[in-house]
Amino acid sequence: MSETSPSRHQLLIDGKWVDPVEGGTVDVFNPSTGEKLAEIAAGGPRDVELAVQAARRAFDDGPWRRLPAEARARILHRFADLVEANADEIALIDTQDCGKPYAFIRDIDLPNMADLLRYMAGWTTKLEGRTIPLSRQNPGDFFSYTRRQPVGVVAQIIPWNGAALAAVWKLAPALAAGCTVVLKPAELASLAPLRLAELAVEAGVPDGVVNVITGTGADAGAPLAGHPQVDKVAFTGSVETGKRIVVAAASNLSKLTLELGGKSPNVIYDDADLDIAVDGVLGAVLYAQGEACTAGSRLYVQRNVYDEVQTRIAARVPEIKIGPSAERGVLVGPMISDQHRSKVKTFVEGALSDGAEIIAGGAQTREPGYYLEPTVLGGVVDDMTIAREEIFGPVVSLMPFDDEAEVLRRANDTTYGLAAGVWTSNVGRAHRFAEAVNAGAVWVNCYNVFDAALPFGGFKQSGWGKEMGGEALDGYLQSKAVTVSLA
Repeated sequence: MSETSPSRHQLLIDGKWVDPVEGGTVDVFNPSTGEKLAEIAAGGPRDVELAVQAARRAFDDGPWRRLPAEARARILHRFADLVEANADEIALIDTQDCGKPYAFIRDIDLPNMADLLRYMAGWTTKLEGRTIPLSRQNPGDFFSYTRRQPVGVVAQIIPWNGAALAAVWKLAPALAAGCTVVLKPAELASLAPLRLAELAVEAGVPDGVVNVITGTGADAGAPLAGHPQVDKVAFTGSVETGKRIVVAAASNLSKLTLELGGKSPNVIYDDADLDIAVDGVLGAVLYAQGEACTAGSRLYVQRNVYDEVQTRIAARVPEIKIGPSAERGVLVGPMISDQHRSKVKTFVEGALSDGAEIIAGGAQTREPGYYLEPTVLGGVVDDMTIAREEIFGPVVSLMPFDDEAEVLRRANDTTYGLAAGVWTSNVGRAHRFAEAVNAGAVWVNCYNVFDAALPFGGFKQSGWGKEMGGEALDGYLQSKAVTVSLA
C-alpha cells in the first residue's frame, strides 16, 4: 500500500467544493512518519455561516425531508454500496490520517459503516407515530395522533480517532430522519470524512443536505456549535470540550447528543478462561492504540489469579507488533501526534511518581513517527490520577480485588459511565455485573463488540443520547401531537 502524495482539500457547501472565504489551510501529518500528508481548508465563521444557511435552505425549501421514505432509503443504500466499493481507499486514507491500524479500519470499521447506512435506510419507512385515545373526551369527538418529524439543521462535530467511522455514525441516522447536516471533522483527521462526503453526493444526496467545514475547533467548531440556525448539535469528543459545547448550544436551546470520554472498568474473575480473558483485556485497551473512548484501562483482577494474569500480560506485550498503521500485521500504530504522545507519557510518569510500577512496555519506540509501546502498570490504587482520568493511550492499570461487592463499588467509583467488561464463567455473576455497573455498554467475555442495531452511549459524564440502533434516531426526530375535532 503506497501513501498518497500531499494534496489540498476544499469545503463542501451547498453541493459545491469551494475554498474558504479567507483562503487559509491547515497542514495534516501522517502520524506513522511525522511527514506532511495533506493540506485541508481552514474554514472560519463566515464559512460556517454559508454552510448553515445552505443546510437551512435545504431543510426548509429543499426536497430531502419531503422525499418518499423509500426514496431516501434508496440513496442511503447507494451510499452504503459506494462505501463498500471504495473500502480499500477509505481505509488507507483514514489509517494514514489518524494512525489507527489499517486492518481494524478495513475489516471492522468499514463493514460497520456500510451496515449502519443500510440499517438506517430500513428505518426510513418505519418512523411512525401513534393514535392516542384522549382520556377526558368522548371517544367520537376528537381524533388525536402523533407525527415524528426531523429536528432540522444538525451540526455534527466528530473526533480524530476513527474519523471515517465517526462520520457515518453521525450521518446515517441524521439522513434517515430527514435532517440536513453541517459536518465538522477534527483538524487532525479530516481526509476520510471529506471522501465520504464525496460519496454521499455521488449517491444522490441533494445539494445542501450534507455540508463539510474543516478547520480548527476555535475557528470552525465553536461558531458552528453556537449558531442560532442550528437546531441540534451532535458531538463526540472529550468531556471538557463537551461541556463547552453544552454552553454554546444553550444560547439557542439547541438539542444535544454527546458521546464523551470513558474510564472503563474491565473485570477478570478467578473462574474466567484466562487464555481468552488475557487476549480480550489487552485488545480492550490496545484497540486503536488506546485512542478509544471505550478503552478498558482499569483492569481489576481477582486476587487469587492476579499474579498469573500479570505474568501472562507481561509475556504478551513484547509479542505485539508496533509499527506504521498501514503495514500488515500491525496491532498498535502511532499516537495521533507527538503532543498527544507526550501527554500520555506524562500520565505514566505521574503514576510512577505516585508509587505505581511498570510491569511491561512503556518505551517510546520507532522514530520518526509518534509511537509508544503498550504500557502495563501495577501497584495502582483507585485514587491515583492514572486510575481516575482518561489517558487515551495504550496504558492499562492492573488492580487486585477480593469479592463481587468490592469490585462493583470500585468499578462505579468514577465520573464516567461509557463501557465495562467482565470475564467469568458464572452466568449469574455476569448478569449481576451487567445490571449493577453504571455503564451504557457492557460486554461479557468479549469487548468492543458493536453492531448497527445495538445502541451505544454513556451514563453520567460519558454523554447524552445514543449512537446506532433505533434509539439513535430519537436524537434526530421530534414528536408532534395533532388533534382533529370530529364534531
